[in-house]
Amino acid sequence: MRQTNRYDLLRFVFAAIVFGCHVIVLPGFGISPEMEYFFLETLGRVAIQGFFVISGALVLGSLERSSSVASYAAKRTRRLYPAYFVIVMTCAITALILVPAAREDLATTAKYIGYNLVFLNFLQPDLPGVFEGQRFTAVNGALWTVKIEVMFYMVLPILVWMLNRLGKLRFVLLGLIYIASEIWRIGLEQYGMANGSGMIVQLSRQLPGQMSYFVAGMLLWEFRDIARKRWGVVALIGVIGLAASYLPALEPIRALTLACLIAAIALSPGPELNAARFGDFSYGMYGAHFPVTQTVIALGVFQTSMALGYVVSAIGTMIAAILLWNFVEKPFLHKGNWYLRKSKEDEQAAG
Repeated sequence: MRQTNRYDLLRFVFAAIVFGCHVIVLPGFGISPEMEYFFLETLGRVAIQGFFVISGALVLGSLERSSSVASYAAKRTRRLYPAYFVIVMTCAITALILVPAAREDLATTAKYIGYNLVFLNFLQPDLPGVFEGQRFTAVNGALWTVKIEVMFYMVLPILVWMLNRLGKLRFVLLGLIYIASEIWRIGLEQYGMANGSGMIVQLSRQLPGQMSYFVAGMLLWEFRDIARKRWGVVALIGVIGLAASYLPALEPIRALTLACLIAAIALSPGPELNAARFGDFSYGMYGAHFPVTQTVIALGVFQTSMALGYVVSAIGTMIAAILLWNFVEKPFLHKGNWYLRKSKEDEQAAG
């Protein structure tokens, strides 16, 4: 029998937090630099890190259940790429239809399509004439994390092979990777900020610098039974440790303490609070919210009413997420996907 958890709920909450941060910051009306930093660098950032922790746990579980690396790769591709492809191409095709500059500068439009389809969003984040004059001109500034997810998917089979070879010493290797990741991220970020190099700051936040969160998720998966039994202690460690991690000297403990908090919420007793009862909308929400919000800004809705802008952006994002799930994501799922299995179990239980 499947043990219940609340990972679906957490992913939905994290996606909603990222949307909330962007819908406040992107219009740029009446927001101070301090508030912008809080929404983007504190609240939004920890939500993205939460995604990485959950991915570390669930993708490791997916690999362990797969009959081969090829099967694992196929499942990951089917889960991630169809919706990603549709999001990128929808933005590009819409621009070609509605924006003359996108048709006139086909070379740049083609670069946008090409680079974004292979996850190199940073090389061409803009489309000609699209969102010009807005505070941010990127078509979809949220997609940078997908590249990091894909890189982790690629690294994981090699890492698991190494861990299996090490036996009891596997946790030593995970610890070393965790430490190296923290040194990479914090060291490069501080160096980049000290030298005014945004490129180095961005480099610090790529996969080596985020690997500690995936490793924390892998440890969550390894010790999930203990976390389920001792969820109260794990929750206390998570709450206190995560708060303490915002002290400059204690930032390296954030990944582990965030994983503890996620484990306690996901695995504690009580109702499952099934956020994916009608569909797993978190990925679609995350992938679509940025261009939807940018479009609402371009239409002048926020200038008319900030509240109306928030509402229209939220409704538009949810409509996009529902359409993506039902017509793109779900049809491409592998037959052994957790959601399809869970849906079948729920149907059997209801019957």
